[in-house]
Amino acid sequence: MKALIIGGGIAGPAAAMALRRAGIDATVYEARPSGAEGAGVFLTLGSNGIDALRAIGADTEVVSAGFPTPEIVVYSGTGKRLGVTRVSGTAGSGPVSHTLQRAGLYGALRDEARRRGVPFVHGKRLTAAEETPDEVRALFADGSEATGDLLIGCDGIHSAVRRLIDPTAPAPAYAGLLGLGGYTRGVPVDVEPGSYHMIFGKRGFFGYALAPGGDVWWFANVPRPDEPARHETEAIGAEEWRARLVRMFADDAGPAARLVRASQEILPAGPLHTVPRLPLWHRHRMIVIGDAAHAPSPSSGQGASLSLEDAVELAKCLRDRPGIEEAFSAYEALRRPRVERIVRQAARINNSKAAGPVGRVVRDALMPLVLKLTADGKQLRRTYDHRTDWDAPAPAATPAR
Repeated sequence: MKALIIGGGIAGPAAAMALRRAGIDATVYEARPSGAEGAGVFLTLGSNGIDALRAIGADTEVVSAGFPTPEIVVYSGTGKRLGVTRVSGTAGSGPVSHTLQRAGLYGALRDEARRRGVPFVHGKRLTAAEETPDEVRALFADGSEATGDLLIGCDGIHSAVRRLIDPTAPAPAYAGLLGLGGYTRGVPVDVEPGSYHMIFGKRGFFGYALAPGGDVWWFANVPRPDEPARHETEAIGAEEWRARLVRMFADDAGPAARLVRASQEILPAGPLHTVPRLPLWHRHRMIVIGDAAHAPSPSSGQGASLSLEDAVELAKCLRDRPGIEEAFSAYEALRRPRVERIVRQAARINNSKAAGPVGRVVRDALMPLVLKLTADGKQLRRTYDHRTDWDAPAPAATPAR
């Protein structure tokens, strides 16, 4: 069996490695001419995502590229400590969530996949796909094509494969926030390395973590009700964002304004999108996984981790179920309830980031109780204690709820 994988970011290389482990040949086709390494700032890979990589023996290089970040300390814009929440597995023997640069994650996954013999073909932007009873043919913008037994869309939130599976599929939903981040050296912060600190400011949301080397990694979420055109955010340079963010966080307690002011690097901003519920994940020989199927808000801290879980579980279903369509159905029944629950949770957090004056008062009053109740609760354990067992048989296809 041969799989065509569209997208060389996170889910693509992981799916290729898992498929090869299951005895299925796979080639990754990436639209960018030189890989996806330059995209994004940094992200948190949850303990459940690291465990998915561990299931296929691909976790070591990824973990070494980041640093442990097992918890978040939450503050209001007035400096009130609202509480602490753990964002890592509660089981003592499991992995710990890590934060790493997105480029580092891409590079580690790509390099490990190449070591295992996975071919990567760059400059291949998918434009169409044709299915026959025996194969699927991918057509690319440069006029080339490739054929295989199945096609897996790992091409992110603006997926081309998603539109081929269902031309009426809903477009990604704008989350009401712009996101950007940067890195600051030489500015002391009174926090322990590896602990995230997040501030619900009066005009925006700010988060930062102290890396082991002393640099501060930070990000900001800027509320904006209307979605900007792509060229609008691209036209705003780093210095303009520096000035805007300093003004935005000037009245908040905490180090946000001085970290932004002294930042050596501020990366481009962009609107945040989600894919809350996609009616069709697969059709015949084509399927979407990861953000192409179910992109949560970055507030979840689970986008990359869910993509890695998807990659391994799909390979297991293709390994254990007798046909492609049955494997796809079994995979969807297994994955849809979990990922859509996490997507809904993240949407509620996003609403808190964009709260108005009255909403801020209510949020800051209730947040300590909410964090206390959920600090080690069922919801957290279901998210971060989730384990991916390569040796366990894949379930039979049952209707997804």
